[in-house]
Amino acid sequence: MAEIVVGPLLRYLADIEATVWVETDAACEVGVLGHRAKTFEVFGHHYAIVRIDGLEPDTTYEYEVALDGERRWPEAGSDLPASRIRTFSEDGPFDISFGSCRVALPHEPPYTLSKDQDSRGKELDALHVLATEMLRNPDERWPHLLLLLGDQVYADEGAPETREFIRRRRDTSQPPHEEVADFEEYTHLYRESWREPVVRWLLSTVSTSMVIDDHDVRDDWNISRSWLEDMRALPWWGERIIGAFMSYWLYQHLGNLSPRELAETETYHRVIEADGDAGEIVREYAMRCDEDREGVRWSFHRDLGRNRLIVMDSRAGRILHEGRRSMFDDDEWEWIREQAHGDFDHLLLATSDPYLLAHGMHYAEVWSEQVCNGAWGPRVAKRAEKLRRAVDLDHWAAFQDSFHLVAELLREVGAGERGNAPASIVLLSGDVHHAYLCEIEYPESAGVQSETYQAVCSPFRNPLDASERRKAKLASSRPAWRLTRALARAVGGRDPDFQWSFVEGPYFDNQVASLTLRGRSAQLKLEKTRPGDEEEHRLETSFERSLA
Repeated sequence: MAEIVVGPLLRYLADIEATVWVETDAACEVGVLGHRAKTFEVFGHHYAIVRIDGLEPDTTYEYEVALDGERRWPEAGSDLPASRIRTFSEDGPFDISFGSCRVALPHEPPYTLSKDQDSRGKELDALHVLATEMLRNPDERWPHLLLLLGDQVYADEGAPETREFIRRRRDTSQPPHEEVADFEEYTHLYRESWREPVVRWLLSTVSTSMVIDDHDVRDDWNISRSWLEDMRALPWWGERIIGAFMSYWLYQHLGNLSPRELAETETYHRVIEADGDAGEIVREYAMRCDEDREGVRWSFHRDLGRNRLIVMDSRAGRILHEGRRSMFDDDEWEWIREQAHGDFDHLLLATSDPYLLAHGMHYAEVWSEQVCNGAWGPRVAKRAEKLRRAVDLDHWAAFQDSFHLVAELLREVGAGERGNAPASIVLLSGDVHHAYLCEIEYPESAGVQSETYQAVCSPFRNPLDASERRKAKLASSRPAWRLTRALARAVGGRDPDFQWSFVEGPYFDNQVASLTLRGRSAQLKLEKTRPGDEEEHRLETSFERSLA
């Protein structure tokens, strides 16, 4: 009799349809609310995405999951409430919780302690505490969407059960040691990351959208061409990156797509129609994702009533050719431009890497790209490349062509040149293990009417230590800003076409942010985990602010 291995996860959600994703331990038919889908097989693992249509807007449906007609979710003896699908209405309101960076560790001591108390400590998991708050207050804080902005899994850190599986499976005295090495090990990592009971219930009840970042693969992934060449020279890297893309496509990306988009996805169609194990089909796709990217796009969008969310891939699709650094290829950028227009109440642009950093760090990255491109000659360029990799200078400011393309797109939308201007344009990001809010102001001559912000929230669970926090604060200082701006200008670096100022933060806790859209108004709230006994775990408000 088949059992559920991972999930269920409520993924795509709209006013009249939804999808539920599961992994099972054997081939079977998966049933949810009278809708069914057969599993497909990938190297001995079985998956299904059940499309549920004909739903009513603004309605809550409790659901169970049956495998071959036998109930397998909720689990027998569970004291958690039933999983729910809550459709929304065109008018909203819409509550979006977001953040990034969640290392998989048990939610118990010593892992819930601080680093000062125990070297293994990562404090409280913000997603666990969010779910606990939902269970306490079922009528108060139920997000419509949970936006996971990168580092859903850490291939190179944490996850004690996965590390034990790796030690039993192969010789960890050889590279990549206890880091994840291939697809099979990735499947165990996702299982460990998503099976903690309260978090599992959360993922079954709140719709999720996800995008990849570096730790889903390895720290500094795609930071530069030289890094990529060094990694490709390692004998174990090929299986690592293939496993990363295979598992990302299966566990994260497919659930981002609407039923219509799934039906139009060639590889997905080939997989579900395959006679037997479709592992080689997915493996071939993963190899293409790494090598030439032809026909591959990870960016996607979701419409929430009169609001649009565009999730821009800023990691997997980078162009790292000699003389050209870009966050995306031309086809992906054209797709982003086509989706990013007015005629919405709010336009949200989400990306794993923050678009805007502290001014000192921003201009350091501008300087880095110019020097790496040869502004001070080839010898200095090689040294600058080593510095870029050593201190992680790889955010949007280090990809200046892409940075300025987005700046102009924001201006066009905000000025009403691509349809009626939204009330707000909000960039949502994670990655940097602290949270902050920036206000973006274009000159009056730009004609921008939309309130424009960037909101960054990170981590869910992986806080910086005291030394790392001091470095982050130093990058925010005015002396650092003046110095790095002078360096950037000296090598021909451009200033942005706007000014940005920090109106909240930085905050260095394990935390989760929430954006509430109600008509033409928008409200942002940041909450941090508060230590205490299990029954006392709470989210505590760091700030609330009206954005529009």
